[in-house]
Amino acid sequence: MRRDWLLVFTLVGVDQLTKLLVKGFRLGPLVHHGMAPGESIPVLGEWLRITLVENPGIAFGVSVGGAKVLLTLFSLAVSIALGWYLQRLGGIPFRARLGIILLLAGATGNLIDRAFYGVLYGEAALLHGSVVDFIDVDVPDFVLFGRVYARWPVFNVADACITLGVLVALVFHRYLPSVRQLLRR
Repeated sequence: MRRDWLLVFTLVGVDQLTKLLVKGFRLGPLVHHGMAPGESIPVLGEWLRITLVENPGIAFGVSVGGAKVLLTLFSLAVSIALGWYLQRLGGIPFRARLGIILLLAGATGNLIDRAFYGVLYGEAALLHGSVVDFIDVDVPDFVLFGRVYARWPVFNVADACITLGVLVALVFHRYLPSVRQLLRR
């Protein structure tokens, strides 16, 4: 169980470190300027780029309008629920717990952005921040929710954790007990 939490904290740390490197930071005399919004740096030609995008909404840049605080509080509730669930999964194979570990790390990473980055960077009030996205991948054109995409929507480490967590949880769902089963223990 200790290894599970170490992995959660490591993934959240990697997520936050990469976001700070892209966005920039000041730590006493140490200043790293980061990138300007929309700025892009090729990593593997045009196929993979680091592009700073600040996402004020949810996945794929879908806007939540004036419900930012509700979204942030929902993210907090999901993170707490996943932490509670993970803590009670002793005896479950690691491959099944991995899905929950990834989901918790991703939810927590994006929660930190929404809750604190607006204040940290002087851009928004507490709980009103945007998620820092930067992984920009070229894909063949496709249509999703009636919108044509020439590139995959820009994402971050937390988003990747959430996507992989959902996939792992779906594959190994038969090993995961229901909340009702956990409450009976």
